[in-house]
Amino acid sequence: MNPADEFLKRALDCQRMSKFARDPQSRATWLRMAERWRLCAEKFASNQTLLASRQSLKRHSMSAAG
Repeated sequence: MNPADEFLKRALDCQRMSKFARDPQSRATWLRMAERWRLCAEKFASNQTLLASRQSLKRHSMSAAG
């Protein structure tokens, strides 16, 4: 499984758990955890895009030089 998908799955799990929390403080903690997992997914996807771009540029510049 793609790490970004796994992070989003965990975010959904935390969001679900927040609905079962008995007190507002616990609910807020679960929701913060869900948000952190979503941010991890976004960061991973962004880094993958950046890495792919760099690799593409590197290949392009090597083929142009050769």
